[in-house]
Order: sequence, then structure tokens, then C-alpha cells
Amino acid sequence: MLDSLQASLTVASSGLEAQSTRMRIVSENLANATSTGRTAGADPYQRKTITFDAEMDRASGSQLAKVKEIGVDTTPFRVEYEPGHPAADKAGYVKMPNVNMMIEMADMREVNRSYEANLQVVKQVRSMLGMTIDLLRS
Repeated sequence: MLDSLQASLTVASSGLEAQSTRMRIVSENLANATSTGRTAGADPYQRKTITFDAEMDRASGSQLAKVKEIGVDTTPFRVEYEPGHPAADKAGYVKMPNVNMMIEMADMREVNRSYEANLQVVKQVRSMLGMTIDLLRS
């Protein structure tokens, strides 16, 4: 029984780590949602994406959530007419980041829920381990 509880802790902690990384990526996207290039016609911040993969943990025999890749979104940049902007091209257009605030906020909510679910698993396993120890003592 203790091996399966330990495996549950390992799986949940891998989920916590993966969601922490995902939150960092979402935060970077939100923080740079208006970051344009520094020179005329330069590319702005490009939205980052994250991909997960299941990886077998030989010690516990469990599938763990791992970050497979942190990439970039290839969606085209938005273009806005701002002739006075330092990053404006000769026609007065500025390339804006391909960050959609609604998508990032939805991702943030999903990250929060996933993180809370994994944290709840850790709490439940700790409680079960405590009860097991109490049973063994008596």
C-alpha cells in the first residue's frame, strides 16, 4: 500500500511541477502582450507555447507529466497603425505581439485548477499516510 501512495505522490508532484512551468509561460505571455520590437519593422514578442508528455518513472512504475517542449506560436502578428511609434515601419504600421489576452486568461484558469487538483491529491495522500502510521502504532 505504501508503494502505491508513494507513486501517487510522485505523479501529483510531477503534475505540480508541470503546471508551475505552464504558469510561468502564461505569465510571460501576459507580461509581454504589448511588447513591440525596438526598431522600425522589428518583430515583437512572440507568444510562447508549452507541450506536455507522459514519461514512465521506472522507480514507481507510473506515468509522470513532463514538459516536452516550450515553443513559439506561429500565428501572424497583429498590425496596428501608429505612425509615431518607434517600431513603426515607413507606412506607420507597428507589428504587435500575437498574444490573445482571452486565451491567456483561460489558460491561467486551467493551470490554476490543475494545480489545485494535484495539490489536493498530495493532501489526501499525506492524510492517508498519517492514518496508516496511526494504525501501525496502535
